[in-house]
Amino acid sequence: MSQSMRYQAEFAPPPEPARGRSFAMAAAAHVLLFAALGLVTRWTTQEQVVTAEAELWSAVPQQAAPRLVEPEPAPAPEPEPKPEPPKPTPRPAPAPEPEVQKHDAEIALKKQKEEEKKKALEKEKAEKLRKEKLEKEKAEKEKAEKEKKLKEEKAKEQKAKEDKERERKKVEADKRKAEEAKDKAEAARADALRKENLKRMQGLAGATGGENSTGTALKSSGPSASYAGRLVARIKPNITYPGDVVGNPRAEVEVKVGADGTILSRRIVQSSGNKAWDDAVLRAIDKTEVLPRDTDGRVPPVIVLGFRPLD
Repeated sequence: MSQSMRYQAEFAPPPEPARGRSFAMAAAAHVLLFAALGLVTRWTTQEQVVTAEAELWSAVPQQAAPRLVEPEPAPAPEPEPKPEPPKPTPRPAPAPEPEVQKHDAEIALKKQKEEEKKKALEKEKAEKLRKEKLEKEKAEKEKAEKEKKLKEEKAKEQKAKEDKERERKKVEADKRKAEEAKDKAEAARADALRKENLKRMQGLAGATGGENSTGTALKSSGPSASYAGRLVARIKPNITYPGDVVGNPRAEVEVKVGADGTILSRRIVQSSGNKAWDDAVLRAIDKTEVLPRDTDGRVPPVIVLGFRPLD
């Protein structure tokens, strides 16, 4: 070793204590850091192989320092114990309520119960009103339906009554029309008969009858004495009367006859007092139908005949 180098070594400052341990820990930390960076880089990027070379040159030749003796590594420090989590602070016990607060709480609870009771009563009242309303609506609906049904029944009865009254009026009108037609026919027949009598009276201006004569011919004439007996003898065989007759009553019948002897009508002008005998005589005349002519070849238009049961 040259003198200059010896001189430098002698006058160099002494090494600091535990400096080697600090370098070792720093180197280990750098190694771990580089290893972590390498792992991260490899995980995020593709692996690339980079080759580099470096040369160190010193401008002035220097002699290497003596080799340092590596001290034994110090034992790893024990991990510090984890601090225990802080215990929760116990809540202070509630202070006893004063008498005033307790009294207020009782009043509030009582008021709350009263409010709930009031609400319950209001709800019950509302439900009761709702039910009453439904029942009232139902009763009104039933009443309306009943009134409607009753009204319909009354309308039907009124219609039936009106129809019956209309039918009765129609029957009465038909009957009245028939009676009016009959009356008109009777009036027309009477008018025709009156006109015929008037003509006959006008034609009999030169009649020779007496003042008290009631005939309509110019000269007095009448049926022969035997003609009435012939008519009775013609009709009486047709009388059928099985009953008993008290006495011998006489029934007088007016018979209207046509010019050829055909019986046009007949009616009782004097009853015998026995309706059965009167009806038997009328049936016999209807059965006869035609009367014989008189000796002069004529048939009186009106003939009155008398019939007795015992003759």
